Amino acid sequence: MKFCACVAEYNPLHLGHLKHIEYMKNSLNAEYLIVIMSGNFTQRGEIAVMNKFKRAEQAVKAGADLVIELPTIFATANAEIFAKGAVKILSELGIDGGLCFGVESGDRQAYLELAKAMNNESKEFKKALKVELEKGISLAKAKFNALKSLGNDTLDERIINYPNNVLGLEYTKAILSTTNRLEIYPMHRDGDHNDTSLKKDITSATSIRQYLKAGKGAKIKKYLPKYTFQALTPYPCKIEDVIIAHAITTPTEKMALLPDCTEGLENRIKALVKNNTSYSELIEKVATKRYTHARVSRILTANLLGITQGLIDRCLSDELYAKVLAVNNNSKHVLNELVAKSRIPVLVRKSDLSALKKTAEECFNIDALANDIYNLVSGENNNENYTVFV
Repeated sequence: MKFCACVAEYNPLHLGHLKHIEYMKNSLNAEYLIVIMSGNFTQRGEIAVMNKFKRAEQAVKAGADLVIELPTIFATANAEIFAKGAVKILSELGIDGGLCFGVESGDRQAYLELAKAMNNESKEFKKALKVELEKGISLAKAKFNALKSLGNDTLDERIINYPNNVLGLEYTKAILSTTNRLEIYPMHRDGDHNDTSLKKDITSATSIRQYLKAGKGAKIKKYLPKYTFQALTPYPCKIEDVIIAHAITTPTEKMALLPDCTEGLENRIKALVKNNTSYSELIEKVATKRYTHARVSRILTANLLGITQGLIDRCLSDELYAKVLAVNNNSKHVLNELVAKSRIPVLVRKSDLSALKKTAEECFNIDALANDIYNLVSGENNNENYTVFV
């Protein structure tokens, strides 16, 4: 296989990520590895532990040939939009090859079968889905139950019971909806990515971040490549006050335009934000069984960055761009090949921005704003138009 791609946050890059990269290089025989990586904010609605340029550089040191930023509007969205955005960028780049993603269970055929069934949204399916959603369960679970109620008894229910499986399913659904059909390669991963305790060999990024936030960086050294550990800086927690301040000053009607802010959730946030000046306390108070902590966090981050559902919809349908964060010096020919094949502008230097159309420019401005805010709370001075050559 010439090109293999993966979608990652590397927040931070750890030994489990190295295992994934080695699998793509050795087991899948990928000649070149393309990483679509989240920028300065992540899918949980959190700020990244290191800026996107440092993390992209580490990805190249770990074996990537090219690192392309997943636009912020997708990187901070729910699993479905996150996956659609990543697959959209890969498809528009014209990459021929595969997408490899980590999962807790299930094989390639199981993901293809369930994705195909979920993409077939008949009237009967939509009616059954509405009934399931009224029970207050997750969207993935509701869709599976709807399919099951319509007689689909052979589908693998384990796929919708684990977060990485759900994301892998969304990648597969998105790929089946495009004309450029990438192959999918699920790779079984070790451990639970939500586990907050450090494990013996490979531990989760969540557990690493917990120790980093607590100022216990020395305890995570053995779980990280040397170059990642050496690049660690104090976690930029000042962002939490900025997020709360913005939520206080945002009008309720404007907050209602945010992605996933439905069913009057904006009123709940506005009612609680003034009396909960601690970010973690606010999240805890707003969250319910129906509105998860991650969903509330994503809404607050979208509010900070000015990401609306309308903008996401336009970005999913209009031409965007591929912002190159880092390139392996020995793989510059790969970049040249992608530039030649790509149906969208490939951004390497500031002058490339002149090729952006209206929606793409709005999308890029969100990336630039996220970079400016990261600089503010971290004390750094990273140029949005920078590309790292390693």
